[in-house]
Amino acid sequence: MTTILWLGRDLRLADNHAVAAAVSRGQAVVPLYILDDEDSGNWAAGGASRWWLHGSLQALGDTLRRRGTQLILRRGKAEAIIDQIIQQTGATAIYWNRRYEPWATARNERLKTRLTERGIDAKSFNSALIREPWTLKTQNGDPYRVFTPFWKALRAHGVDDIAPPPPSRLPAPATFPDSDTLSSWALRPKKPDWAAGLRDSWTPGEKGAHERLRTFAEDAVLRYRDRRNIPGVEGTSRLSPHLLFGEIGPRQIWRMLTTHATAQFGDPMGGGVETFLSEIAWREFSYHLLFHFPTLPSEPMRREFSAFPWANDSALLGAWRRGMTGYPIVDAGMRELWTTGWMHNRVRMIVASFLIKDLLADWRLGETWFWDTLVDADLASNSASWQWVAGCGADAAPYFRVFNPSLQGAKFDPDGVYVRRWVPELTKLPDALLHEPWAARPVDLADIGLRLGQDYPLPIVNHASARQRALAAFQRIKKG
Repeated sequence: MTTILWLGRDLRLADNHAVAAAVSRGQAVVPLYILDDEDSGNWAAGGASRWWLHGSLQALGDTLRRRGTQLILRRGKAEAIIDQIIQQTGATAIYWNRRYEPWATARNERLKTRLTERGIDAKSFNSALIREPWTLKTQNGDPYRVFTPFWKALRAHGVDDIAPPPPSRLPAPATFPDSDTLSSWALRPKKPDWAAGLRDSWTPGEKGAHERLRTFAEDAVLRYRDRRNIPGVEGTSRLSPHLLFGEIGPRQIWRMLTTHATAQFGDPMGGGVETFLSEIAWREFSYHLLFHFPTLPSEPMRREFSAFPWANDSALLGAWRRGMTGYPIVDAGMRELWTTGWMHNRVRMIVASFLIKDLLADWRLGETWFWDTLVDADLASNSASWQWVAGCGADAAPYFRVFNPSLQGAKFDPDGVYVRRWVPELTKLPDALLHEPWAARPVDLADIGLRLGQDYPLPIVNHASARQRALAAFQRIKKG
């Protein structure tokens, strides 16, 4: 008798309800991961996420071997592969943790119905969210569309279940079904190898996730409220890719941080904990939106934006992608993204506003670029965040809020630590000119050997003029 443990975005053993349920049956367990490119269609994992996935699966495979079993890897359509594994193992049960992407929800419900009809014990669990999307509703019974009341409801419910501990062993079957090799999936680049910065920046896997959480809980969270908007310092948790791949869960984070704050302050929300957990709540809110509004990745929630007169310019888009816009804080962010697969959240808002409002480029172009380049490319958060900046989503920033990239740079990177790290061409500029290099006198530029337009680009658009163009376009769709 065998139980299939179908793993997805839950690549950990602790606080994993599907793992606990599978082991509790007392039968042999076959851990299975399916690379579901065929199922996920347009939203198959991008390049940076695939790099991370390789490391995460490698780490989980090592952990499972130490616990007496092995991870089976298969690639293709999940329903067909699961049928094959059931036939090969004689499995009588399959357990997994739920996913909330529209394609995954439909597929998994279809699979559960079909397997149950065949007498297979097919069960799914929640290990990805604090509260699943259908459990929180407004007083009218509708899904939330505004973050603040959603956060209040989530905080009031809190975390009320007990985290299952990781099993010391997983009972192995007498024989394992065939498995792909991880290397055969070619998830990591070879020629060219663009992932050196990712290797230097990250340690995928459950162990790496917990090490990062411990470091954050012991130090950074206490200063999170004051430092989270400053990209030049280590002021954020950088847990987002670990959360994306389920190497750690939001309930584990909630428990650890509130326990730590209670011990330190006598208040579970003391220090910077409340501020940080509200960011975890934004992730929950994004999943809430994706579940209830499944066209979120492709269609604006505010329908009038369907007629927005985007002025998509491929040359300007290319300059934005390369970090060559002539606006230092924008270019620093885009270069950090390309090098490390990650970007500071404040800078994400700045570069997104610049693309959408200064360049008048469709928000979906930015969403797609982030999808391919972010190690934390989460369909819910990525889609909701781009719609928020564009002004067309739920609880969105008003369209007339247009970030001035120079002022944003001066405010959040006043000493130029961030810009000088990622835009070394500007290293010798004084702080007063760093975020507006075009304002420097020719003699000052000559003194430091900087040739604008050659060593570093002049601005590709004039911000003041671009802002007026964007506002005029918004007025046109309002009059509609």
